[in-house]
Amino acid sequence: MNKKIISIITLLHISIASSVLSADEATDTSALKAEAISIVQTFGGTLKPKLKAAIQSGGLEHAIEICSAEAPRIASELSEQTGWNVKRVSLKPRNRNSASANTFEQAILEQFNKRQTEGESPATIAHAEVVDNQFRFMKAQPVEAICLNCHGQAVLPEVQKTIKRFYPDDVALGYSLGQIRGAFSLTKDL
Repeated sequence: MNKKIISIITLLHISIASSVLSADEATDTSALKAEAISIVQTFGGTLKPKLKAAIQSGGLEHAIEICSAEAPRIASELSEQTGWNVKRVSLKPRNRNSASANTFEQAILEQFNKRQTEGESPATIAHAEVVDNQFRFMKAQPVEAICLNCHGQAVLPEVQKTIKRFYPDDVALGYSLGQIRGAFSLTKDL
């Protein structure tokens, strides 16, 4: 009889420990998600003013040149500073070397497009999960008015020429306002 009681108590302890562990994991995931959102905000908050300044000082062609250098640099610096792998990805990448989505990212981007089609605002679309002991976070990147100059349906010929110079394999055109053109993709080993 005592063995049964000990077994039941042991099972209860394991069950309680498991529920506490699950709560801790949820808290950790929430903290990781908050950290990832902060990194995304830093990325966008660093790049966007540089692009606006480049447009004002040298036009759209200058902004393309700045973006081609600054976006990868910002991603690299944020990766070094935070311990996360930080990048931008798209189903229609401008820079195939750094923005091509892997299989996981492609699936999430397709989910993002579906969620938007179903009425969800791109500004709120995000995804987070733990896969193979790695926390993965993606945040949709919607097309803003300023983006249409280089990613829209009516890009000026001189701008297209500059895009081709910096991005010979570009397919990141034809977007409309508010459409999802890609995502910030962050990963962190646990």
